[in-house]
Amino acid sequence: MGLDFTAAGVAVDEQQWAGEAADVMVVRLAIEKARAAECAPGTVIIGADTAVVLDREVFGKPRDEADGLRMLAALSGHRHEVMTGVAVCSDGGVQSALSVTAVKFREIGPDEALEYWQSGEPADKAGAYAIQGLAGAFVEDVIGSYTGVVGLPVLETARLLQLAGIEPRAALKDEL
Repeated sequence: MGLDFTAAGVAVDEQQWAGEAADVMVVRLAIEKARAAECAPGTVIIGADTAVVLDREVFGKPRDEADGLRMLAALSGHRHEVMTGVAVCSDGGVQSALSVTAVKFREIGPDEALEYWQSGEPADKAGAYAIQGLAGAFVEDVIGSYTGVVGLPVLETARLLQLAGIEPRAALKDEL
């Protein structure tokens, strides 16, 4: 988007609260991440969080190989939702948005899932996959925001940045 930025991580407990819906959780965590970065006057902080949801079960980052392979087996041949919350903290406060995208996976065999796990790519990804990487070969179709699945929905982020007084690249402006 033509922005000059610095990337930094923050320590936030990413656990889902009891009874908390996935869409509420990702927006809450995005806000917590933006606030945890100590939004000082004159700065703009972006926070985001992504979850993969299949039949109301939230798939966060896999705990280990067995958990990652379980997630990939569950997603195999099914349509699931990827929910990404994004928040922008600025002098005007914190604004947030939600991106929800439907993704359909083809059937993934156990050997293929194991080979993918052993690539190292899915170990720190919600739902144990990265659509922009090797797992792109598993995807039959995407309905919604591809960038939301990657982890930062560009359209929603650009709109929030505009509310914070930051103009994304002029080429993107006409799309907003």
